[in-house]
Amino acid sequence: MTEHEATEATSVPFSPWHTASYSVERGECVEVSEGPVTGVRDTKHRELGALFFKPEEWQAFLDTAKGAPL
Repeated sequence: MTEHEATEATSVPFSPWHTASYSVERGECVEVSEGPVTGVRDTKHRELGALFFKPEEWQAFLDTAKGAPL
């Protein structure tokens, strides 16, 4: 995602942030917010901002994390 896209992404409406279910099991703190783009941030360091992913990028990440073939 380009800097311009990231800036635009911060201004789009998101669902409320929630802790990722896998994070809870492992004791790590990652929050996710779905919307036109998906935001991901570290709960312990929210002041550092978030990363934003287009739907196809987020789906590719989820598929890879689940071990699905690309």
